[in-house]
Amino acid sequence: MTITKKGRVFSGARPTGRQHLGNYLGAIKNYVALQEEYQCVYSIVDIHALTTVETTENLRQNIYEMALDWLAAGIRPEESIMFVQSQVPEVTELHMFFSMVTPLGKLTDLPTFKEKARQQPHNINYGLVGYPVLMAADIALYKADAVPVGVDQAPHIEFTREVVRSFNFRYNTNVLVEPQMKATEFPKVVGIDGQQKMSKSLNNHIELASTPDETRARVMQMVTDPQRMRRSDPGNPDICNVFSLHKVFSSPEEVAMIDTECRRAGIGCVDCKQRFAKNLNLSLEPFREKRVALSDKPERVWEILDDGRQRASQIAQQTIRDVKDAIGLP
Repeated sequence: MTITKKGRVFSGARPTGRQHLGNYLGAIKNYVALQEEYQCVYSIVDIHALTTVETTENLRQNIYEMALDWLAAGIRPEESIMFVQSQVPEVTELHMFFSMVTPLGKLTDLPTFKEKARQQPHNINYGLVGYPVLMAADIALYKADAVPVGVDQAPHIEFTREVVRSFNFRYNTNVLVEPQMKATEFPKVVGIDGQQKMSKSLNNHIELASTPDETRARVMQMVTDPQRMRRSDPGNPDICNVFSLHKVFSSPEEVAMIDTECRRAGIGCVDCKQRFAKNLNLSLEPFREKRVALSDKPERVWEILDDGRQRASQIAQQTIRDVKDAIGLP
């Protein structure tokens, strides 16, 4: 039976190599689910990565590792388009056209630019300033109807809508689509330190592709209830990072048991973490098996990305033809 899709979704992520729990719960899990209802276009946005990286030594490997994780998690390349941003050069062409209708002051006023400028005050490059314009080009190039983002990312989508409106108005056309924000609940996954968002740069992450023993070791380092000093002290699951992840990876019955027993000191934090490590490893078992199978044939991963490039290029080339016609370029 043929399933009619609601429309086209676009999303992209910078190639950071092996993905961790935060990446999975915040984005990849949603990428997989969206395939049921939408035609999905997923891009590994390597050009975006150039605005902040100091070396590209590991860039190709990071692209490969990210692709492996996406495929192992359930991205279906036979129905979704998965490709590398730089391999469809039309995005940089549309980026240039968009730059002609984008006020500079708008870019420097965006919260994301101000945040990045604070993080890297000695590397405020042109690409960093124009990052949102390239992002708008990513979305508009594939005429995406919707972009899945968390509520905190709403300004990015509104910026893209403004750029598209400005382009369509200036050139008296409607060739480009104003994307809608598809609000999603992207949970903030706290790292093993129990304070900061899970991140590779902070080394507080748990990689999806870790071995069971490596995963168990990382889980046992996790901070639990910071106010619980002794095994005999009653705990508070509401402020425990490990318990928040139990809700995702453990059965409802076990979650209810831990909630009750922790509050009356029936179980300790060590037991709580051991149970979580076991359930997390069980949940990741199918992912890891598929990842190993894929990694045994690395050429297949690059073939999938190349196939995605070809399919993305067909859309991109038509969009650029439409854009040039609207502008009046030969």
